[in-house]
Formats: sequence, structure tokens, C-alpha cells
Amino acid sequence: MTRRRSAYRSPASLQRDNRVCRACLEAGYPLESLPVVQGYAGQQAYMLGQAPGIVEGEERRPWRGRAGRTLRRWLDLDEEQFYGTFYCASVTRCYPGRAPSGRGDRTPTPREQELCAFWREWELRLLRPRLIVPVGGLAARRLLGLNSVTECVGKRFEYGDATAIPLPHPSGASGWLNDPANRTRVAEAVSLIRDELRALSGNLGHGR
Repeated sequence: MTRRRSAYRSPASLQRDNRVCRACLEAGYPLESLPVVQGYAGQQAYMLGQAPGIVEGEERRPWRGRAGRTLRRWLDLDEEQFYGTFYCASVTRCYPGRAPSGRGDRTPTPREQELCAFWREWELRLLRPRLIVPVGGLAARRLLGLNSVTECVGKRFEYGDATAIPLPHPSGASGWLNDPANRTRVAEAVSLIRDELRALSGNLGHGR
């Protein structure tokens, strides 16, 4: 049974409820995993993807498949550094299954996205990250209202008190990364993210 409290005081209590959420299933949507929720351990940056893939759904840990390996290569972070730096979430939290066409995973419906927004809103309220990295067009639209990764990758945006720097989805399924100009945009975005991470590390070193 899905449980959502009117208020949460800690990430741990929020995550306990998120891990057993069945709101989309109860609304009639086909899902093929339980929610994928990363444990909070003081990460200063927040990464928002679209939805878990099949590997993530099986392991119940974010960014475990090929796209995750590509993402870590872009950022030049090993697994320990990556998960220690980024609290990884997604627009929807369960593996949605394959697309009807058989090509790639099913894109969560707008209603599923709305049902899952509760968890993201509370995460951001509790974690108060200084850096947010939306990954893929759906995440950029839901978080920042941006319609195209081409218009936003390589740029910095403000989201409340946080800096948001979008990346394209690293799966490469769309062919967007085949364009050399888009690969340049990715390099620019990664450079901005690294600058922000260095600033965060410096602030932590000064006890802020």
C-alpha cells in the first residue's frame, strides 16, 4: 500500500516510503520493478534521470547499465566517486518496461510523471543540493521547463538556490550524440559540472 505523509523530516523516512510506493501500479500502469531509490549519504549534488532501465530495476540501484558507465566516463568518476558525489533520482522511480515498438524502454506517461513528482519535490526540499544535473530531455522538461536538449546542454541554469546543468541521456539511442556539435555541447556541460563540483569540494573543505 502506497503511503505518503504530509511532511517528512529526514531523507531516511522519505526513502522508506518511496521504496514501497505502488502509486502508478495502483493507477493501472504496467511496471516491471519496485522503486529504485539510492541511499542518502551526504551527497552535495543531485542527478535526475528519466526512469530506471532493466538492469537498474533488477539491482534496484541507479545508473548500473551501459548508460551509467558512459555517464561516469563523461564525468571521469569511478563508481565510488560517482555515487558519493551524486544523489541519483529519476522522474519516475520504477522500470517502466520496454516500449511497444520494441526499441528502447517505454517513456513514462505524463500521469506517471505526476504521480512520482511527490518524491522528487520532497528530496529537493530535504537535501537542498547546490548542483542539479538533469539527464535527458524528459528530466530537463520536468525540472526546468526546457523543450530541447540541444538548446540547454552546455549551459548553466538557476533552480532556486541551486545551479542546474543539463546533460543528454547517455544511451545514445536517439542518435543526438552522432552530431559533432552536440558532442561539443556535452564537453562544455561536463566542464561546467566539474567546475561546480570543485567549488562544492572547496566549500566543504572550508566547513560551509
